[in-house]
Amino acid sequence: MTYAVSRAVRDQARSWRAHAGRARLRLSARLSPQMVDALFAAAVFVALTGAMHRAMHPFLGHLLLFNALLVLPLVWRRRAPLLAFLAMSTVAFVQWCLDLRTPADMTLLIALYTVAVYASKRHTWLAIGVLATGALLASARWSSQERVFESFVALSAMVVAAYVIGMNMHSRRAQFAFLEERAVRLEREHDQQAQLAVAGERSRIAREMHDIVTHNLSVMVALADGAVFAQELHPERATAAMRQVSTTGRQAITDMRRFLGVLRADEPDALRHPMPGIAQLEPLADQVRAAGLPTRLDVSGDPAAVPVPAQLTVYRLVQEALTNTLKHTPPGTRADVRVCCAAQNITVQVTDDGPVAELPAQTSGQGLHGMRERAAVYGGGFEAGPRPDGGWQVRAVLALSASEA
Repeated sequence: MTYAVSRAVRDQARSWRAHAGRARLRLSARLSPQMVDALFAAAVFVALTGAMHRAMHPFLGHLLLFNALLVLPLVWRRRAPLLAFLAMSTVAFVQWCLDLRTPADMTLLIALYTVAVYASKRHTWLAIGVLATGALLASARWSSQERVFESFVALSAMVVAAYVIGMNMHSRRAQFAFLEERAVRLEREHDQQAQLAVAGERSRIAREMHDIVTHNLSVMVALADGAVFAQELHPERATAAMRQVSTTGRQAITDMRRFLGVLRADEPDALRHPMPGIAQLEPLADQVRAAGLPTRLDVSGDPAAVPVPAQLTVYRLVQEALTNTLKHTPPGTRADVRVCCAAQNITVQVTDDGPVAELPAQTSGQGLHGMRERAAVYGGGFEAGPRPDGGWQVRAVLALSASEA
């Protein structure tokens, strides 16, 4: 279920990203930023030209040329804001030297705003200094003696207003960029968490499938081998063994339905067949006894007080340990299972008296690795290896307090 939800969330996120990417491509294909700036510059030029035609200035041709030179750099105002501002300032200075006044000088405020939005602070302060100097020169030449200061103050106020508006827009763009980067980072972290959840779910499914399939198949193989050997001399034993094979096969189907009941909400056998626990250890011991492995089971404490997930872990640990003993030890080996249920922890110990030389093969593969992972979930310890007096031992301690936390 977790795997399906994680996959659905990941697919939905990918769909959103693809849709947003296509929308951005369509928008950029329709109208690029430079095209927008070109249209804006053309609109400004048309507006200024119309105002000058109404004024009927005697040097109209020269003013139109300066208007065009002042407006043209606005096409590149976002690509190269400082260079566009300096080009416009140079044109304005030449205009001042020729003593030509034109409303197009106001485009310098647009250039300053663009520098404040897109350029660094150092470039912004440079542009402010250049424009403040231009305001002083314009006030000194084109204002009367008694109004030079007032004119300079008015022009300086316009410069400050353009700077403040530009800095506010710069701050908003920076905030939007931060929020967008944060959204991308959160989406990336969400994808990583979904991938980790999928990997954990796959690992859990692999452990359950390994424990269910390996144990039941091992028992069935042992029973089938015993039936073959007993077929001629003891046909009744062979018949009993084959009946046990059938019973084990049905048990395997039941275990698979239990597991499917966890993964699928529509599985009808989920409620009829709950997951096994400590109470099912005795039938498990009977099963391996029938397969030829004499097993003694000792459960102490109060199993009813143990949480259901911990009981499943205990069952799987004992099941895998007995399966390894059944697979890797010769006939005549005996197994001893001890489960101690305490208030804070559960101790599981499975030992056998088989020859150690036959056992190293079980150290490779998914069995011991899966048992170690199950014990790690409860913050407990896990040990598996030969005993000093012969045989093999698997011991795990599950900390119930750690699982609750």
